Amino acid sequence: MPELVFFSGTMDCGKSTLALQIGHNRSARGLQGVIFTRDDRAGEGKLSSRLGLVTEAVEAAPDMDLYAYLVNQLSQGGKADYVIVDEAQFLAPEQIDQLARIVDDLGLDVFAFGITTDFRTRLFPGSQRLMELADRIEQLQVEALCWCGARATHNARTIGGEMVVEGAQVVVGDVNRPAEMVGYEVLCRRHHRRRMTSAAARAGALSPDVLPVNQP
Repeated sequence: MPELVFFSGTMDCGKSTLALQIGHNRSARGLQGVIFTRDDRAGEGKLSSRLGLVTEAVEAAPDMDLYAYLVNQLSQGGKADYVIVDEAQFLAPEQIDQLARIVDDLGLDVFAFGITTDFRTRLFPGSQRLMELADRIEQLQVEALCWCGARATHNARTIGGEMVVEGAQVVVGDVNRPAEMVGYEVLCRRHHRRRMTSAAARAGALSPDVLPVNQP
């Protein structure tokens, strides 16, 4: 039976890499897929992983009907055996409904990849709808790590190395951006609550206030 599967995890846990691997495995067996993405770090119409792998994809614009796109492609003689959706958290809830319809009406497996919560620990609308509709939810097994070595469970937005908790829900960035730019960092819950990024931890370790004082 075809399924709508939601692969979730924090940033930097290998979601896009797995999406590319699933596509590779199926194409090696003669299957043809359609890949949708939104706001990928490599630019419009790309699916990329931090390992340096990149493939072409269809940019899922906010007003795009994903179901209609598939129907139009199939009606014109195109082929589609499965669908991959990366950065699925950025999709509108109605687009997630369209993915479910692709599974139910067209009989295609849909593999959606995305993070569940934003930098404020609030659910993305697209991820929330996926959790409501998915036949199966898979937590990525490759654990991203906080700077302290604990399992990272939260995504933090940073500017100049400092964590921010206000702003638009969607600002495209990456975990590898220079510190002075808008970037992201994965943290454990404890350090996310304390707004303690790796840069803040380094600054604290270098502060004279926390260095041992030699007594005369």
